[in-house]
Amino acid sequence: MADTSTLQPIETLTVQTARAAMERGLAAIKAGQTVFDLGSVKQADSSAVAVLLAWQRAARKGGSALSFVNLPAGLTSLAALYGVDAFLVATPANLRHH
Repeated sequence: MADTSTLQPIETLTVQTARAAMERGLAAIKAGQTVFDLGSVKQADSSAVAVLLAWQRAARKGGSALSFVNLPAGLTSLAALYGVDAFLVATPANLRHH
C-alpha cells in the first residue's frame, strides 16, 4: 500500500475545486495513502479545511490516520482560525503507516 504520492498535486483548493479534490483524496485514502503532501497548494479557502477534515474522518473510519505535510501558511492560518488546526498537524501518534 502507498503511504504518499497517490494524490496528484493540487494547486488550488477552493469552493470551485473542492468536490474534485474530495473525490481524489478519498480515492487515494482507499488506495492506502496516509500522508498527504500539500506543498503544491498555492490557493486555498475555507473549503480546503473542510476537505482535509473530511479526508481525516474517512481515513479514521477506515482504521487509519492521515498526516498532512507541507501545509501552506494560509491553510494553517485558516485551520487555526476555525480551531481545527490540531486535527491537521502531524504527530507521532498519527504517523502510523499501513
